[in-house]
Amino acid sequence: MPQLNEKRIFITGIAGFLGSHIAERCLAEGYSVAGCDNLIGGYLDNVPHGAAFHQIDCNDFASLAPLLKDVEVVYHCAATAYEGLSVFSPHLVTSNVVTATTGVVSAAAAGGVRRFVLCSSMARYGTNQVPFTEDMIPAPQDPYGIAKWSAERLLANIAETHGMEWVVAVPHNIIGPRQRYDDPYRNVAAIFINLMLQGRQPYIYGGGHQKRCFSYVSDVVDPLLRMATDDRCVAEVINIGPDDEFVTINELAAMIARLLDFDLQPNRIDGRPQEVLFANCSADKARRLLDYQPKVKLEEGLAVMIDWIKSRGPRPFLHNVELEIDGPLAPKTWSKKIL
Repeated sequence: MPQLNEKRIFITGIAGFLGSHIAERCLAEGYSVAGCDNLIGGYLDNVPHGAAFHQIDCNDFASLAPLLKDVEVVYHCAATAYEGLSVFSPHLVTSNVVTATTGVVSAAAAGGVRRFVLCSSMARYGTNQVPFTEDMIPAPQDPYGIAKWSAERLLANIAETHGMEWVVAVPHNIIGPRQRYDDPYRNVAAIFINLMLQGRQPYIYGGGHQKRCFSYVSDVVDPLLRMATDDRCVAEVINIGPDDEFVTINELAAMIARLLDFDLQPNRIDGRPQEVLFANCSADKARRLLDYQPKVKLEEGLAVMIDWIKSRGPRPFLHNVELEIDGPLAPKTWSKKIL
């Protein structure tokens, strides 16, 4: 991989799932790595040894600005990545996606950052036909998708005005070690594994016919690192994730149950409002620009994830986010805290 001039990397959400893996790889490449996290959604022990950690919220511009002075590349991974929950807690989610992104982008532009890599979301595509391609006009269907799309436009506007290079990565449905598995609001594979390890049946929304592709984390980190150095990526939106192994949530649950030798008899509950039924992205652009070639198949990635969760032990779910709109449409898994 081409080398960066100053080798200074800053990662928001460094205690989170994706951010910690990017930090680990950048350290292995010999870069100087620092990052921030407010620890809402991450584990402190995710932060790799050798990275400078700052417990700072991305909305805290005054604290961020000096940390981003003369940084070469910023990876903005931090977000309250609660797509389904955003329908019921839109203020929390948009504050930590739109406003927080503006804080980091502003601090980066003021500090002379060369390139800003924003981790967006497949939620930007919303109601488009699958497979989603980067030339589609975004049609987000929930507040989280709207927030991510807004963050992308803010980044492009601010960066182009102030002479900072920008790239939008669209990773999706990432799985692997270090993912929060005691979070009841997101990470369906982790939730299923945690429940089954406790001897409990998973809850499946609607008919379970929603279809997704899942990305193993190392297969996402490789192209993200290339985004820091390859000039073909500047001012581009690039999907990162496999476009094969398109599986239903029912099939995902069955695969995890088979790996755990678990007698699967899932609880069926009402579907969640505004949930997109079919969501997967074309990887053609990533293959062309980033030599993207995923190496880890879904079942293999789930097996590694199961081993990691087993090593830490199953945990009770932490219902640390209150619903702002706790109406009749709210899933009882959240409103009644039954997970």
